[in-house]
Amino acid sequence: MLQYNNKKYVCHLDLAMDLIRGKWKAVIICHLYRGPKRFLKLQRIISGVSQKVLNEKLTELEKDDIIFKTTYPEVPPRVEYELTEKGKDLYTSLNLLEQWSKKYFSDL
Repeated sequence: MLQYNNKKYVCHLDLAMDLIRGKWKAVIICHLYRGPKRFLKLQRIISGVSQKVLNEKLTELEKDDIIFKTTYPEVPPRVEYELTEKGKDLYTSLNLLEQWSKKYFSDL
């Protein structure tokens, strides 16, 4: 049994899947792999996500050290999100899942 952030997991795969669980986290990671993005840019390119949910998911990903938030000392403040090294490594696995899906579900 593993424990991370006061949650128990049966194995490392269980923990990894929990980090990307849900509809939006993997999508956010894939878009950030292409480079840093501001909040509104992410919201525009990820159609269907509300401002509240996007903010929650970005906060969760930042807490798990998958993304990094940079706030620039400007007025109004400019904030950008980008992948950490851990996030870039995670993207590699997500990309393999995407390729698997394309291979076996390309007719959809």
